[in-house]
Amino acid sequence: MPNRPMTLTVAAAIMGLEGLTALLLGAYVGVETVIGDPTDLISSIFIAGFGILVGALLLRVAWGMIQVDRWTRSPGVLTQIFALPVGVTLIQSDQMAIGIPLIAIAVIGLVALLSPPTTRVLYGDQN
Repeated sequence: MPNRPMTLTVAAAIMGLEGLTALLLGAYVGVETVIGDPTDLISSIFIAGFGILVGALLLRVAWGMIQVDRWTRSPGVLTQIFALPVGVTLIQSDQMAIGIPLIAIAVIGLVALLSPPTTRVLYGDQN
């Protein structure tokens, strides 16, 4: 396994944080669906399952980054790109306390994933 640069470790931590958040939110919706009285049971089940699935997949990507797996960069970059408009939408919805940190984390993740040390360790010197 190649030596993992700090930038890839930062990216893995961000992916892990995002994955854990999605997993916990999905589980929360699932518990609320079971103990509560959802207005749309099918949608609640779908949202819970989707959150748990996305969270598990993001955690797998984070683990791959720790293992310096080359394939992890693309889903990592896509996740951060998708997080940016979500953060903007949250800000526009007066959810600054969630939107601003989400944008900051996404930008840090993008910088870490696209940085030269990460590129070097994942793709080598491909001239």
